[in-house]
Amino acid sequence: MLSTVLIVILILMLLGALPTWGYSSGWGYGPGGIVGTILVIVVVLALLGRI
Repeated sequence: MLSTVLIVILILMLLGALPTWGYSSGWGYGPGGIVGTILVIVVVLALLGRI
């Protein structure tokens, strides 16, 4: 249950950090890449049963 909620929150953060939105157009791809990396790590840990 906790891993599902965490994955959903990270996906929403990833969508919010994409540079296609008006408020984040000056940020570049840095925040999206960081959140995407964290999302991949959490998904791998969830699949391994560590979370």
